[in-house]
Order: sequence, then C-alpha cells, then structure tokens
Amino acid sequence: MNGIIVALVGALLCFYGVRSVHLGILAIGFGLGWLIADLFNATFWWLLLIGLIGAVSSWVVTSLVFRFASYFIGGLTGAMIGTKLATVLQPGDKNWALSMIVALAVCVAGAFLAQKFRARALLWLTSIGGASLVLSGVARMSDSLAFLRSPEPGWQQVTATLAWIGLSVLGWITQRHLFAERLGIEHLAGDDDDKIDQRKRNGGWPTK
Repeated sequence: MNGIIVALVGALLCFYGVRSVHLGILAIGFGLGWLIADLFNATFWWLLLIGLIGAVSSWVVTSLVFRFASYFIGGLTGAMIGTKLATVLQPGDKNWALSMIVALAVCVAGAFLAQKFRARALLWLTSIGGASLVLSGVARMSDSLAFLRSPEPGWQQVTATLAWIGLSVLGWITQRHLFAERLGIEHLAGDDDDKIDQRKRNGGWPTK
C-alpha cells in the first residue's frame, strides 16, 4: 500500500507536474520529505507524515513568496533528485553527511536552472524528480524490485540508473507534448498553422 501511494505521487509529478504549479509544489514537497525520511529507513507512517509535512510546508512557503517561486520549485525538486541520486550512488550503508552534501548541491543547481531556464528546467526537474519517486514506490511493492530503491553494486545499480533515466525521459516527452501551450513553449512536432512563438508567452513559466 505504501508503495502504491508514493508511486502515484511520483507519477503525478513525472507526467503531470507542469500542469499546475500548486499541484506540482505539493507533489515535490511530499516527495522530498518522503525520500529524506526513507534515507533513515523510517516506518511507513513516519514516511507518510514527513511527506505530508513537506508538501504543506513547501506549498505555504512558495505561496508566501510566489515572486521567487521558480527558485523554490527548482531548489525543492533539485533536493529531491539529489536525495535519490545519493541513494543510487551509495549502495549498502549510507554516508549521511555525503548524502546531505549531494542533496544540497543539486538543490542549489536546481534553483539556479529553474530561475534561468524556467519552463525547460521545470520540465526536466519534475520529470526526473517524479521518476525517482515512482521507482521508490515500485521498489516497495515487491521484494524482487527492492533494488530500485537501494541497489547493490553491479547490475542492480546499472539497472536502477537506466530505469530512472528512461522513466525521466518518458515523463519529459509526455509533459512536453501535452502542456507545451500552457508552458508557453513549442510542441515537439510543431503545428505549421500556429504562427505564434509560444516561447515568448509568460517567459516560459505557468501562471497557476
């Protein structure tokens, strides 16, 4: 059950994250809280509680300072990606200090990219972050897939990484195609009849 919940939230972020900023923030905050708690092997109820706290806290902070929303969205998603990256790159017992350093570094990078590239960065960040959450959820559904959450060195680590990359690309393609106009960017297969340069709309950032 816990795997299904987190996988659904991850899928929402991966394939639907750019549809609504507010919905995306809630999913990002939940995912960040869940993945950080998961580093410490917390029980399901603690994972759920910290995930919900992360979702609400992220939404409140971003709503209060919406002028700088791109920094917060990019930073929060970057932190989530960094937390998953630290898990994949550290098989077995985790070095918590190194994990926090990696999460912080990707957090800062995500904030910078989101502010500078806006829509393009949002697409990638939500797709990669959502994919990491989906894999964490799927890994809890079956013992045979547990390596997707915390792989051992070798084929498990390679497979988990490739699955993350593949799902991230699939999420990017899906969102890029479905929500291009909302984001103010061009479709992958451009419509010749549409003469409006969508990239100039709203600086490539959704309004709500």
